[in-house]
Amino acid sequence: MTISEKKENFEFWLMDMDAAIDSFISKIALEDKSKLDFSIDSLCTIENWILQNYSSSDEVKNMSNSQMVDGAARYIGETFRKILGGKWFIDYSDKDNVFFGLPQLKDMKNQKAQICPLTLVSASASRRKGNFLINILRSHLK
Repeated sequence: MTISEKKENFEFWLMDMDAAIDSFISKIALEDKSKLDFSIDSLCTIENWILQNYSSSDEVKNMSNSQMVDGAARYIGETFRKILGGKWFIDYSDKDNVFFGLPQLKDMKNQKAQICPLTLVSASASRRKGNFLINILRSHLK
């Protein structure tokens, strides 16, 4: 696949954001889906869902889970973006970058490091804290 085709796929991925998040939310087993309102506290709800469904980062990376993991990453990313500003982007210029070819967020309030929501899903599963996501977001608000 050429870089141009990859960029076009990313544009389709962006255009499908709302529908993909709606589909993700409709599929997750959660007693009170109204808690998924893109608020800071909703990150705890998503992280708890991640911890209940994935026992490790390896399980997150399993391709059979890709649609649900993508939905969780989109939700996390959109929550960060709505609270901290910024925009989605994808970088194909540096193959040595750990986030090469993965959707990221940039230009967020107080952002000092790269933020890749997909890797936040994986890190949440491996760290197993329950407050990992909310702590990252709060660090940007300080």
